[in-house]
Amino acid sequence: MKITLRLASLYNLCWGMWVIMKPNQFFILVGMEPLNHPIVWQGMGMVIGVYGIGYWIASYDPIKYWPIVLIGLLGKLFGPIGFFVDYSQQNVPFAFFYTLVTNDFIWWIPFFYILKITFAKSH
Repeated sequence: MKITLRLASLYNLCWGMWVIMKPNQFFILVGMEPLNHPIVWQGMGMVIGVYGIGYWIASYDPIKYWPIVLIGLLGKLFGPIGFFVDYSQQNVPFAFFYTLVTNDFIWWIPFFYILKITFAKSH
């Protein structure tokens, strides 16, 4: 659990810094128009980076800090839902999907496992 949360932390911190420092680079990579207001995307990078700090803190005691893991898992569930809604309305290209793999999908099982262990120990 500690390693998973530290990896998630480092990933989120790196992704957040990338989005803050190069806000239009992702959109160029997936073939979308660069943003008119990159500060909105940079704000998302800041939020993702803050999650990284939370995951690092949770790594010290995943059972005690399970709410951080739950909030992270919820974000990793709702993000893809938002993508599929936007994709179905043709607001984003399918290439945007690839961010879901590293930002969300790969963390579902480990985060769920951490929460399962937490709830099993509390009952």
